[in-house]
Amino acid sequence: MGEADRGDVKIAEHLCKGCCLCVAACPAKVLVQSDFLNRQGYFSISYVGSGCTGCGICFYVCPEPGAITVLVRKDNEKAPKKSVA
Repeated sequence: MGEADRGDVKIAEHLCKGCCLCVAACPAKVLVQSDFLNRQGYFSISYVGSGCTGCGICFYVCPEPGAITVLVRKDNEKAPKKSVA
C-alpha cells in the first residue's frame, strides 16, 4: 500500500446489493463495481486495494448494514487499527 493510504475498506460481498452509492460517494475513487455476481445475484463492489483515505463516507451512504467496514490507520502505524464501523 502506498504512502497516501490512511485507511482500508472491507466489503462483505455477500451483503452488497450493488447499488453503487459508495462508488459515487468515494472522494478517492477506490471503489469499483465488480464484474462477477455475488450469491444473491448482484454485481458487488470491490476495493481497488490502495488509495483509501479512511474518511468513511462509503460506510455512511451504504444502505446495507454491515456491508462496508472502514479501518483507519494512525499516522505511526503500518496496519489499520481503528474501525469507523
